[in-house]
Amino acid sequence: MTVQPARHLRAEFALAAIAFIWGATFVVVKEALYDASTFLFLALRFSLAGIILAAVLRGRLNRKQPINWRGGLQCAFLLFLGYALQTAGLRLTTASKSAFITGLYIVLVPLGSSLVKRSMPRLLEVAGAVAATVGTALMTSGGWDLRWNTGDLLTVGCAVAFTAHMLSVAHFTRKMDFERLSLFQVAGVAAFSWLASGFLETPRIVWSPRLFFGVIVTAVLATALSFLLYTWAQQHTSATRAALIFALEPVFAGLTAWVVAGEAWTIRSLTGAGLILSGIVLVEMKPASPSIHQEG
Repeated sequence: MTVQPARHLRAEFALAAIAFIWGATFVVVKEALYDASTFLFLALRFSLAGIILAAVLRGRLNRKQPINWRGGLQCAFLLFLGYALQTAGLRLTTASKSAFITGLYIVLVPLGSSLVKRSMPRLLEVAGAVAATVGTALMTSGGWDLRWNTGDLLTVGCAVAFTAHMLSVAHFTRKMDFERLSLFQVAGVAAFSWLASGFLETPRIVWSPRLFFGVIVTAVLATALSFLLYTWAQQHTSATRAALIFALEPVFAGLTAWVVAGEAWTIRSLTGAGLILSGIVLVEMKPASPSIHQEG
């Protein structure tokens, strides 16, 4: 009776650690992109991460367990699609609007999960998602207007793609081992990124120390380690809870900017961080039973 709650708690701590890594490496990615085109950077990052995962997991990839090829391809494509649409949208909208609109997956995940399961979302989940979304808006917006352009619509597509990806991972972690699903996703995004680099952009690269640092740090920590932990964690918690915990990313990004660059926190950002934390607490007030974690 105590094994499931312990795994559930470890899974959510792992997701919080991933949110910290992604938030802390935001500035690293931004600096690296000055020296490389977007899809080429993603191709290098995910290729190196795939090599690392294959080396680390080589002893566990030969197990005679079923391989869900469709599931691996689906998760990889949705993850790549999220990155691609976010990048395309970012060229036509502001970074603050992009960050906020991408964060709409916090609300879309519980709604999508309910549609898949053909049930009504729990009230606390909806309240927590709304609170976290408002908190994300306060932390990422900065005086932008409410008029939407093509870039904003592309970013909405990114939020939908990330929503579908989270639900897919929650579903397929119960149909194949998480190690191979992790490798599928990372290797798949690498392959799609190489294709996109050749067809959707003019590849550009300047081999500089910040680019080397950015590729290595994001490949090891923000990709190989993070996606392995994320895929494992989705076996033991729901996609809804994962989405809410990932809402901590702008909080950790703000803390990193404060520690490293001395950026001051405002009343607006503090309120946003408080709402995000409140949203997570709202959902955690009623621990889910094991059956609730059976997304899809």
